[in-house]
Amino acid sequence: MNLLKNSVQLIGHLGKDPEVRQLEEGKVVARVSIATSDAYKNAKGEKVIETQWHNLVGWGRVAERMEKFLKN
Repeated sequence: MNLLKNSVQLIGHLGKDPEVRQLEEGKVVARVSIATSDAYKNAKGEKVIETQWHNLVGWGRVAERMEKFLKN
């Protein structure tokens, strides 16, 4: 069976700095929220902006990089 990978790139605004915790087993976990927005014109010609929040969780080295590089 082939190994499948999905890749997603989110470009948006950080809600706040990552929350980083070290668990009892020595593992590191980081949580962060990112807002992305989409703008379009509705049937009446009015500009509509929709914002979606994405909750992200990183483990291990990814969590360490999130802590280092993601600053609000």
